[in-house]
Amino acid sequence: MQPHIEEALRSLRVAARDIRAFHVLKDAPEIDLASVCFHAQQAIEKSLKAVLLLSQVEFRRTHDLVELAQLLRQHGVEAPVASDQLSRLSPFAVALRYDNIGISIITREEAANLVKLTYDWAEALVQTATGVSDIPNDQ
Repeated sequence: MQPHIEEALRSLRVAARDIRAFHVLKDAPEIDLASVCFHAQQAIEKSLKAVLLLSQVEFRRTHDLVELAQLLRQHGVEAPVASDQLSRLSPFAVALRYDNIGISIITREEAANLVKLTYDWAEALVQTATGVSDIPNDQ
């Protein structure tokens, strides 16, 4: 298997791990929104990066979901989620994990919808391009 395909599959496996953490935390009312949405942001970031890797598009180290989606768009790939929606999760990568007083930029349910849309899209693209029907789990 070619290295860029292996990296795309690895990125999806790690995204799936973040999705599992997100779902466990999402329904726990005692867990703050910043901690929950950190895993949503990470899952989407890794899903976008999986498609970038699959497409052999170079990208810098970043947590900025909008930047990653714009890079995809520049290479003819349209992300399933609008940039304004992605921008609501980008802050959870770093800044809001440390001080989230009064944040209400996204709900848990909205984050769950963005995670599902983005991961399912990335998984379908990778499966179609690679012929791998079941992305191996990292458990």
